[in-house]
Amino acid sequence: MEFDYTPEQIQLRKSVREFAQSEIAPHVMDWDENQTFPLEVVKKLGGLGYLGSIFPENYSGAGLGYIEYSIIIEELSRVDGSVGIIVAAHTSLCSNHIFKSGTEDQRRRYLPKLATGEWIGCWSLTEPEAGSDAAGTRTSAMREGNCWMLNGSKTFTTNAHYADVCVAMAVTDRSAAQRGISAFIIEKDTPGFRTGKKENKLGLRASATGEVIFQNCRLPAAQLLGKQNEGFVDSLRTLDGGRISIAALAVGMAQGAYDAALRYSKLRKQFGRPISEFQAIQHKLVDMATDIDASRLLIYRAAWMLDHGRRVTRESAMAKLFASEAAVRIANEAVQIHGGYGFIKDYPVEKFYRDVKLCTIGEGTSEIQRLVIARQLLKD
Repeated sequence: MEFDYTPEQIQLRKSVREFAQSEIAPHVMDWDENQTFPLEVVKKLGGLGYLGSIFPENYSGAGLGYIEYSIIIEELSRVDGSVGIIVAAHTSLCSNHIFKSGTEDQRRRYLPKLATGEWIGCWSLTEPEAGSDAAGTRTSAMREGNCWMLNGSKTFTTNAHYADVCVAMAVTDRSAAQRGISAFIIEKDTPGFRTGKKENKLGLRASATGEVIFQNCRLPAAQLLGKQNEGFVDSLRTLDGGRISIAALAVGMAQGAYDAALRYSKLRKQFGRPISEFQAIQHKLVDMATDIDASRLLIYRAAWMLDHGRRVTRESAMAKLFASEAAVRIANEAVQIHGGYGFIKDYPVEKFYRDVKLCTIGEGTSEIQRLVIARQLLKD
């Protein structure tokens, strides 16, 4: 068991951090205020290999593992969680579902474009009546000769309005509940496929989240992703990796909030001395730093296991649950340390406070993570 980063991982963190500071940091508040999707930056990330980090080089990927991928998401999110979640949804949901479940033809058609940032991807599971209860999915896919006809709509789809390709789930056997759901690959210009409402969100406002709509959307049979009626099972496998990325997103934002609070505590003076000298502030900083370290270790354990081909349903859920809830606590304390200034947009902790809450909701709420973990514990 080793706890050191490799030289390559150290260099990767340094490179992503430098990119985030130079290309993202100067624009964070403007993007947030105006809900500006940072398309140019996302394309640059593709050019650097970060969008294809976990895919083999023969698909134009970087051939890295989930530990490296977690470092990328963390360092981007340390500056702006919006960029972190754009990359996470693109990589570990849309692209990874195709990589894990697709045919060789599908991988060669889509992964090189997704890995290099030529195309942006989105992944659609949630519906207005089917969030935690995926068995409530209403979007349907009916087989008509050599085609599938999709009808329905999805909500809370990250990257929806900028995606060139969408992976979406639809019911192909209504009688089988979640065992009757299949996955499909839909390209942007497919007739009958369009985006709907773009959500006006509390946080992560530079990432576009919204509806995708299918109205008699006819797809060739070859656009079925994975086996018929196994789309939900494949989605759960995809989410095992996706939850690692959400945990990394959370710890990145927690680190950003902690860094800001630590810096502020050394500069802010009350009663003639920096507030960092007061025990009450020191205790807050200690708890924040401890939670960040614990979160990161849970993430790396799950990432290491996944890189070694082991099942991580329990471990990824634990990492996501702990890191997301810890990040909410950390952002809250960062605001508290800033006092009244923590409530002002001139200081970064206000944004971290708004952004980080999504981590306890997206890709399975904290309540669902506890159910997932409990089932795994009780199986043993």
